[in-house]
Amino acid sequence: KLNIGVDTIQHGVEGLVYLLTESSKLMASIYLFIRNLGIHSRDISEVDFQDSIHVLGFSDELNKSLLQLYLDNRKEIRSILGELAPRLPSYHSLEWRLDVQLASRSLRQQIKPAVTMKLHLNQNEDQTAQVLQTDPATLLHLIQQLEQALGEMKMNHCRRIVRNMK
Repeated sequence: KLNIGVDTIQHGVEGLVYLLTESSKLMASIYLFIRNLGIHSRDISEVDFQDSIHVLGFSDELNKSLLQLYLDNRKEIRSILGELAPRLPSYHSLEWRLDVQLASRSLRQQIKPAVTMKLHLNQNEDQTAQVLQTDPATLLHLIQQLEQALGEMKMNHCRRIVRNMK
């Protein structure tokens, strides 16, 4: 009926889907950033969305239609994106062992420590295990980085982001 090729329609639909999904992802982060600045975020996010699609060269009427389409469907888009997110494995238990090599044939006095860990994970009711081995210095650095990340999660900014992601 439109005298338009199938490829053109397919690319148009794919572009629209891409625009709506990326807008949904970006608007959530923009919303949090602007809210932290203490600015009324609803107006800013709509203006930002319009500025983003204005670059595409569409008419003002089409830009308003796209904005309205996004505003009407953003909750549903975010819920679908949440369902499509990959399910990551979760921690179950950890076994560890400290091995120390005190000497070898060529070196009679050496100390070479190694920490071996067996990490048990749950994923979709299946249990898997990963064996990891490292030296104590690298393990201490990893522990410090994880403690720093946990400390940052206790900050108000991160708590707001996590709360709004749910």
